[in-house]
Amino acid sequence: MKTIVGIADMRVSNDPSEVLVTFSLGSCIGVAVYDPEVKVGGMLHYMLPEMKLDMEKANKKPYMFADSGIPLLFKKAYELGAKKSRMVVKVAGGGQILDESGYFNIGKRNYAALRKLFWRNNVMIAAEDIGGNVNRTMYLRLSDGKSWLKISGKKEVVL
Repeated sequence: MKTIVGIADMRVSNDPSEVLVTFSLGSCIGVAVYDPEVKVGGMLHYMLPEMKLDMEKANKKPYMFADSGIPLLFKKAYELGAKKSRMVVKVAGGGQILDESGYFNIGKRNYAALRKLFWRNNVMIAAEDIGGNVNRTMYLRLSDGKSWLKISGKKEVVL
């Protein structure tokens, strides 16, 4: 069963029949976490690096921002029995779409915010596919933690 994680959205589950999928990762970033021991996984699709950019939106949609969405992703996974020490973290997106001059650098800023948060909290990234001028679709299968990407103009690749 495919469960779609929308833009500025998050999903955590321990249902082994689920495959989490998020589409349209351009400058946005998809974060997939998985604890293989308890088979708990989650996915976040955030759009912007910091909630201070728009506190009103951050209160209504905390998954829109890295610094509010990422902690919530981990907290929800912990509620289902996941432990940080066992979690496998994979990241995709952070491209430079519709901003070829790099004026806004949203993708790079999104990735920098994620790295800063992970560094502060001792979270290691097991695999990533970041940057470029492509759109990505990210999948996470909860039965075994396999994650893969569909990258525009390319074949599917295991992440």
